[in-house]
Amino acid sequence: MNKPVVYSGIQPTGIITIGNYIGAITNWLKLSDEYDCIYGIADLHALTVRQVPAEYRQRAMSFFAQYLACGLDPRKNVLYFQSHVHEHAELSWILNCFTYIGEMQRMTQFKDKSQKHQDNINIGLLDYPVLMAADILLYQTSLVPVGADQKQHLEITRDIAIRFNNLYSPTFTVPEAYIPKQGARVFSLQDPTAKMSKSDPDPNAAVSIIEDPDSIMRKFRRAVTDSDSVVRYDPELKPGVSNLMTIMSEMGGMSIEEIEKNYSDKGYAAFKSACAEAVIERLRPVRERYASLTTDKEYLAGIAKEGAVRASAIARRTMSKVKRKVGLVELK
Repeated sequence: MNKPVVYSGIQPTGIITIGNYIGAITNWLKLSDEYDCIYGIADLHALTVRQVPAEYRQRAMSFFAQYLACGLDPRKNVLYFQSHVHEHAELSWILNCFTYIGEMQRMTQFKDKSQKHQDNINIGLLDYPVLMAADILLYQTSLVPVGADQKQHLEITRDIAIRFNNLYSPTFTVPEAYIPKQGARVFSLQDPTAKMSKSDPDPNAAVSIIEDPDSIMRKFRRAVTDSDSVVRYDPELKPGVSNLMTIMSEMGGMSIEEIEKNYSDKGYAAFKSACAEAVIERLRPVRERYASLTTDKEYLAGIAKEGAVRASAIARRTMSKVKRKVGLVELK
């Protein structure tokens, strides 16, 4: 790795939404010339919730195919499954010993998920941020693309890295957040005050990047707006319309000003259909590429193995340094 490292991962739960695509993946595509980029399927993280094994394996492979279908080039980026690189779990345990229980109990996500999964408040749910810290620090990451709602996890990663470095001399790169100025957050089509989420129980709230065109059109036509009929960007007073304008701008290549000029007097029905069309056309090559990839399981497995080999080579260097610093006996 010769350039600054960018690291990110997505759990293979639910779907990859257009929110993920706009807020994360389209920005990832722009980074590979300037940075060494590592993108993982964070399949260990998702085990904090009970999974049906056969379904989970299929969903994880689907996620991997979607990464590739979006245009992430395995020659320019390291694409792999988190569980294929054992150093993630190994470093996580060591970092646990430098993380305080109070820090974990204060994490907003732990509080939220504990409320949602009261029958399964497991140690993994509490310890989730330490595994995330291991994911990031293992690759000497300089930048982590995060949404505004994930900054707390990055802050604890930084705290752990600084604490370790102060105890044992510089070992980890202390990462910074990479937050795009525009398109960083896409909201639910049914609740424009909440982030679009792949785990939303309302099937009309989120749109998948591999969803069929009829379904996309139907969801946009049902999208929540307001009692007005003017297409105008105003996130406070018109959050639903503003969210659709953001989506159309990102997916259709039009500025917010152009959208207002072209659709301000056409009414919501016409605007929603146009927004859906922009999304459908932007995702057409993604859907086609995904359909092709999922028929070639050997190719997908080969790319995953190659990515794991490349990720492991970097991870081993960090782990060797960490083990030496904490005093573990090395196997010669």
